Amino acid sequence: MKSLKKKRRIQVIIAAFVALTISGVLIGTAFKDGINFFRSPSEVIAEPPISTEVFRIGGLVEDGSVVRGQGETVSFSVTDGGATVPVIYTGVLPDLFEENQGMVGTGKYINGVFEASEILAKHDETYMPKEVVDALKAQGVYQAPEDS
Repeated sequence: MKSLKKKRRIQVIIAAFVALTISGVLIGTAFKDGINFFRSPSEVIAEPPISTEVFRIGGLVEDGSVVRGQGETVSFSVTDGGATVPVIYTGVLPDLFEENQGMVGTGKYINGVFEASEILAKHDETYMPKEVVDALKAQGVYQAPEDS
């Protein structure tokens, strides 16, 4: 009788271990596809990511760099004051997208150009994503908005 209980316990422990391992692998795979790391233009230039990696880039839209192409294609440059990365995006830009304003884009860095699949712009006069502020501060070009 004791050996049967012992076998059952071992079977339950092994089954629980297998279930935890499988669930861990499934969760890890899901996170791998859903996590987008943030990089500043200086980080992208210093250590270019592989062309299949999806990540977020943020900074200021460089003054005079916005060029509207055929249809909904737009190209521009994003900078953090230390480096500049060319960006190409096909789609409708947010209404608040402007030159010299903060933006965050999601996409891939292919052949020296960031190909964005999504562009986000500031939502009011004072907001800028924390990651963008930190990157601009690191380059010494961030100017805090003046309170009115």
